[in-house]
Parts: sequence; structure tokens; C-alpha cells
Amino acid sequence: LGVAGGTASGKTTVCNMINTQLHDRRVVLITQDSFYYSLSDETLQKVNEYNFDHPDAFDTKLMLSTMEKLKCGQPVAVPNYDLNTHKRIEPGRQVHPEDVIILEGILVLHDSGVRNLLNMKIFVDEDSDVRLARRMQRLAIERRRNIADVLDQYCRFVKPSFEEFVLPTKKYADIIIPTGGDNHVAIDLIVQNIRMKLGQHDLCKIYPNVFVIFSTFQIKGMHTLIRDAKATKHDFVFYSDRLIRLVVEHGLGHLPFTEKQVITPTGSVYSGVVFCSRLCGVSVIRSGESMENALRACCKGIKIGKILIHGHGTNGRQLIYEKLPSDIASRHVLLLDPVLATGNSAVKAISFLLNKGVPESNIIFLNLVAAPQGVNAVCERFPMLKLVTSEIDASLNENSHVIPGLGQFDDRYFATDD
Repeated sequence: LGVAGGTASGKTTVCNMINTQLHDRRVVLITQDSFYYSLSDETLQKVNEYNFDHPDAFDTKLMLSTMEKLKCGQPVAVPNYDLNTHKRIEPGRQVHPEDVIILEGILVLHDSGVRNLLNMKIFVDEDSDVRLARRMQRLAIERRRNIADVLDQYCRFVKPSFEEFVLPTKKYADIIIPTGGDNHVAIDLIVQNIRMKLGQHDLCKIYPNVFVIFSTFQIKGMHTLIRDAKATKHDFVFYSDRLIRLVVEHGLGHLPFTEKQVITPTGSVYSGVVFCSRLCGVSVIRSGESMENALRACCKGIKIGKILIHGHGTNGRQLIYEKLPSDIASRHVLLLDPVLATGNSAVKAISFLLNKGVPESNIIFLNLVAAPQGVNAVCERFPMLKLVTSEIDASLNENSHVIPGLGQFDDRYFATDD
């Protein structure tokens, strides 16, 4: 994470609140202040003329290499900078890579190389008068600096540098937090997102047969649209179809293939591959039928079977209806169900396919969102199948609905909700 914003905007408070809420995770905080250049004796004699808020005041190259090593899982030595002497003190602080790495500072989002390393970019936005008051409190009262010097530095360096260098980086932020640490809603949402990403990462490490498609802002934006309770039926269907198409394409990439050479129109030889041709889809009625169009668009003439599973009180999930290709045992099967919640229906459907003679390794289970409980239920019982999804959500609620989830997917997709 990168947390930027003006001086005294509440960046450290935000970082500490994120750290506190992630108490069960290992979090390391790196401050950009650690990467200030040591001032020479000559510069120290005119320290009041030095602009500490300018990008050139920081050793950005060292900061970038340090963060790259941490992200690659390597321990690093972070410079130990003394704000009183304006020099680095040896040795540096030894820092080990953790689950969450937070880089905090006024110009964290200024350098494109640093920005590209960040999974989440945050800008803490606070009123300029509030920031000045906090700066006066910190420097003049707590550190006993001369009030006139503090104001002079603010007017000559801090305020102009904020407007020229810091404020323009706001456009790079994924999340803007107004009022800093007082905005508990924003911080709760950030922590929820971090937990979801960590959960996806952990499950992919636990189960090598779980594949989450690579998240981009485009994919995140489409998820935002379909998860919005106020989304129109047209938007919900349109963006769900786009996401489903991506999941199907990713799933097809896990099929076996054979190498093949072809002659291009230029007369050249192209070495490529040919995918397995014996495929079929199986949709879990009714929500799984929403994924059939995407599968047909990707696989011309593909056969699609149907399975209807329903819950009967305390008797668990019951198979109500099935219609499958007669030769399904000799095919690779793409099992379609957009939402994986408890995993009970999925386990029933997969067990039925196995009973029909389909090898477990020939099943690719495709869904749009999944709950960790469902992933655990399916992957622990069927370690040979492949599970492909676009996002793993946080959990299930007391009604076994995926949280944050999509609501009742089939009703929203087929416009049968109230």
C-alpha cells in the first residue's frame, strides 16, 4: 500500500488504524522520511533555506530498490534518518517482508516507478487550515520550534511544494480519504479489501488447483457495477456477461493441448497449439444458465448439459433433474455456476459427474465469485479438479449468503427479483 497526502494530513493515523485492524496479520510500515538525503555540513549551516518537501530531498532510487526487494520477499536495511541532525545514522533498520507492506509519505505517489509497485494507492485529503494547525502543534509545541520559523518554512516551502508536487499526485490514488483518520468508514472498506486480497492469496497457496483471474482496474470496475444494489438490470447483465466471458476464457486455458505448426499467409511457419476438442459444458440450473452464452461464444457448437439441485430441509442437497451428453465420461467438462457459497450444491454436482464416469482431473469448475468456505469444501474433497473464479469474497453471513457478494444472482440476471 502507498499512503500519500500533505503534511499533517493524518497519513500516520490512517496507517496505524489499518495496522490495528489487521492485528492478525503481519504488517510493516515504511516511512518516506527514512529516505531523506543526509545534509552536508555546508547545507546544515543554511538548513532554513532547504526545502524538505521537494522530490529532490528524497533518495527515491534507494526507496524504489528497497520496496522492490521487500515485494520480492527479501529482507532489507531501511535507512535510519535523524530528523534533528538531518543525517542518516548507521546501521539501518532491518526490515523483513510481511503480509502487508505500507509505504507512507507526502510524495509516495510522485514517482511512477514507486506507483507501479503499489497494489493500492491511497491519498489522505485534509483541509489546509487543519493541516497547518496540526503542523504548528507538532513543531512549535511538541518539538519547541520557533513559531515564526515554522510559519516561514510553511509559507516558503511546505505550501508551494504541496500545490506543485503533492496535490497533483491525488489523481493517481485508487482511494481518497477525506478527513484522514476520522473517516472510519473509508478505513473499514480499505481493511475489508485488504483482507479479501490476502484471503485469495492464502487460498491459492493452500490449494494449487484454485485460479483467480488477474485483477485489473477494468475487472474491479465491472465488479463494482454488478455488486451495486442500485445497478440496472441492463448494466448487471452486460457487465456480468463480460466478467463471465473472462472466466470462461481463463478456464479454457487450463485444457490440455497438442503442438501444431501452420503456414501463415506470408508463407512462414508458425508453431502453435491445438486445444482438446472433446468438451462439454454443464450448467447448474438456474444461475449456471447465465454462463452458457459466454461458453457458446468461445466454443462453437459445444454441447451443454443441465443439472438441477435443490435443498430439502435437513436432508441436504438433492438431485432433481439431469440431462447430460451420453458420452460425457470421455469429455472434459466445464461446470458452470456463477456463485460458490457453501459449496454444498457444487459438491453434489461434482459427485454426480464422477458417478457418470468423468475423471476428476477433467472437470474445470467456473464461477464468478466464491466464498472461502465454498472453496475449502470443494478443493478439500476434489483436489484434482480446477476451480477458476474472478474474485474470492470475504465470507458467508448467517444466511449462507456470500459477503459482500452479488445478492441473488439468478433473480438479478433473469429479472425475476422483486
